[in-house]
Amino acid sequence: MESIEQKIESLLTLPPYSVGTEEKTPVLLDILKAQLDQASQRHAGFANYLRHWPLDYRSAAHVANLPFLPVGVFKANPPLALVERHQIKRTLSSSATTGQIPSRVVLDSPTARRMTKGVIAILRDFLGSARRPYLVVDTPGTAGDKPELGARGAAIQALQPFASEVAYGLRLHAEGELELDRERLTHFSRQHRDATVLVYGFTYILWNHLVKPLMAEGACLGLPNAHVLHSGGWKRLQDQSVDKQTFNQGLARVLGCSTGRVIDFYGLVENVGVIYPDCAEGCKHVPAFGEVVVRHPLTLEPVAQGELGIIQVCSVLPGSFPGHLLLTEDMAQVIGFDGCPCGRRGIHFRFAGRIPKSELRGCGNIQSQR
Repeated sequence: MESIEQKIESLLTLPPYSVGTEEKTPVLLDILKAQLDQASQRHAGFANYLRHWPLDYRSAAHVANLPFLPVGVFKANPPLALVERHQIKRTLSSSATTGQIPSRVVLDSPTARRMTKGVIAILRDFLGSARRPYLVVDTPGTAGDKPELGARGAAIQALQPFASEVAYGLRLHAEGELELDRERLTHFSRQHRDATVLVYGFTYILWNHLVKPLMAEGACLGLPNAHVLHSGGWKRLQDQSVDKQTFNQGLARVLGCSTGRVIDFYGLVENVGVIYPDCAEGCKHVPAFGEVVVRHPLTLEPVAQGELGIIQVCSVLPGSFPGHLLLTEDMAQVIGFDGCPCGRRGIHFRFAGRIPKSELRGCGNIQSQR
């Protein structure tokens, strides 16, 4: 009989969007119930939480019926852990608005390995496996080899398996502020004008430090075959009245590519190892090793197609912290439960912002401590 670890590895080897909800539900249920059992054995407080849940999770027929945690529980200090201190290899912390407490999750070696495999599987589906020139719209020091690593650095490193070479398009000027490294940017664009290239940056950094200065000059980098990925920082752009359409059009204009080559992805530190990029239809999809449930803000019941609700993320990847079933502070609209025109199967949804009046979260800027 396959162990739980073997079943998780089997899900990670599948094409990530090749199975629909009905097909993967029995497998996910089997793994998640076993993980809830393990978590309750390792953490007395979590065991008490499960005992007081209205329904016995062992008899659940759907992932939506399993007990979930609010992401706020990860603001505890010390972090909520299912492993001994000596097994913790890294602690990830989300950024927090001034005066707020960041979320913190701990990773042991098996969880870190599964996290890496999960992200690579998702990105390979969107980008392919070929290596290509990689332009990072950030500074070289952001992703250095250091014990503390923010979300910008983590995202930069996550894309490096797809890079044949790496160039950085920003630098710090004398006052410590970000500015364009025009020499490197010009060299990269001239050298790879006709090539398929990969571009990544944090959303607000791309807008404030690439799009705005180049648009002011009427400049275009001439990279029609660029694939652009970005994440984090929408709050800062909403404060500038920059919506998604405006952002995509501006970024496409200065790069010289189509807006369809600009991909936004949603993710959070508590759901480590799973990201949700936009497909060509503007929808976000769930990989084989996870699920998303969108719940009514008042009843917490799953919503119907077309309705808005609170995002609950589900993942079989964590082993070092109880991050398997988490109710977020974010909203989404369910577009469909299968049959997206892009060909990816399962639930597809569109991000709709933070829950009104919820605690402000940071932009996803993750720091890492060994």
